[in-house]
Amino acid sequence: MTALRDSFNKGKTRNVQWRINQLKNLRRMYDENESVFLAALKSDLGKPSMESFAGEIDFLKNDVIGALRHIEQWTKDIPAAKSPLTIMDTVYRHPEPYGVVLVLGAWNYPLHLALAPLTPAIAAGNCALVKPSEIAPATAAALQELIPKYLDNSCFKVICGGVPETTELLKQKFDYIFYTGSTMVGKIVRKAANEHLTPCTLELGGKSPCYVDSSADLEVATKRILWGKATNSGQTCVAPDYILCTKEMEKKLVPCMRKTLESWFGHNPQESDSYSRIVSQRHLDRLSQVLDSTRGKVAIGGKYDRDDKYMDMTIVTDVTMEDPLMKEELFGPVLPIVTVDSAEEAIGLINSRDKPLALYVFSSLDKVHSLFRDRTSSGGLTINETLLQLSVEELPFGGVGPSGMGAYHGKAGFDTFTHYKSVLIRDLGWFGEKLGEFRYAPYNDKNLKFSRQIMVNRALPSTGWIKYFITFLLGLGIGVGMAILVNERF
Repeated sequence: MTALRDSFNKGKTRNVQWRINQLKNLRRMYDENESVFLAALKSDLGKPSMESFAGEIDFLKNDVIGALRHIEQWTKDIPAAKSPLTIMDTVYRHPEPYGVVLVLGAWNYPLHLALAPLTPAIAAGNCALVKPSEIAPATAAALQELIPKYLDNSCFKVICGGVPETTELLKQKFDYIFYTGSTMVGKIVRKAANEHLTPCTLELGGKSPCYVDSSADLEVATKRILWGKATNSGQTCVAPDYILCTKEMEKKLVPCMRKTLESWFGHNPQESDSYSRIVSQRHLDRLSQVLDSTRGKVAIGGKYDRDDKYMDMTIVTDVTMEDPLMKEELFGPVLPIVTVDSAEEAIGLINSRDKPLALYVFSSLDKVHSLFRDRTSSGGLTINETLLQLSVEELPFGGVGPSGMGAYHGKAGFDTFTHYKSVLIRDLGWFGEKLGEFRYAPYNDKNLKFSRQIMVNRALPSTGWIKYFITFLLGLGIGVGMAILVNERF
């Protein structure tokens, strides 16, 4: 921590070219160690190569490419609009790094969620300490070994460990904290950050609903919902957590889901090389207990194997909002279906719960899209798709309320790790000083009147004060010209 602070205070990270070189090294690390990361992700979560590349390795490469493409523009000063009071001055916002930041990764995407925040932290000019999740030990070990080989060791550190190490880290004074994980732990992180008044971003989760109406393309909706749920065996913060639909739609969805799952994973999904595992036996125990306690009907799946950390992609029908499955985020391959009579009822149920990280709507009706957009609150709204909103770097990703605070991805990530310092360079010329003399004592009614007038004028639209100033200059020029003519004439 001291070494990171010293490096930052010496200004090492301020140089934009240095940041570019670090980002290029990060990209090189991904390129040169694909096999290492694939093996680590397979060990920790049983991830198929397709999911490891799409959701972790290539995702991170794309983040770096985007940052390198835009960093020169992002790091430029941003001119601010002027008012009559600052017409002769220089006013702008200067992007500067916060300092030393702490990145706390999560186990479900242990590579992605440890390093996706690091890319914008580097681009913004910060030093960083990365704490990978101990629940994914193979990936944590790979990061601890590789990052020192590619990034500047005086500016970037990796610390592995569990709760005791994280607890000690949170006692330190960082300049920014970025945490990804559960809402419960997010509250602990926020409380620790408050001790030092440290700003933080909390990427949390919650029960993300998925509404399907009768106008939806049944086959397409089924594939996209199941893909969003089955990816990483449901261990995704924005995975559809439950479906809301009419009873009639439920009767159509279930057989279509059964057919789709069999086409993907065969009659014995446990033997499929396209299906991930639960991260640990402890997490599997939690899922199996809540599944065993449901009052609903297991319509598809339901089998699990503790020794193999395996659980079927499981669909449960006849579920009510009071069911144990609906009490907390499932974070696994269990998908309850709750029946409603209308979009209005679905919105009412959604609004009665904590604001979700993601909300999915499958419908071909624009009025339904607008209804959910305008009458619900969520971190993001995705229509007729799942998960892919994360891949759009132009869209900030983050939660609202219990599902998180702050956002990142693309420019939003750079902004997260950047303080925009407001800069005013006051003009020292004759005009600037004369314009400001009204503020000095002794005060009088004339100066008060002028002060109030100019303060009101500064609130005018930009074209208003520009016209005012141009008129003033023209009047001044005409007056000076007439004075010269009169002087020459007489």
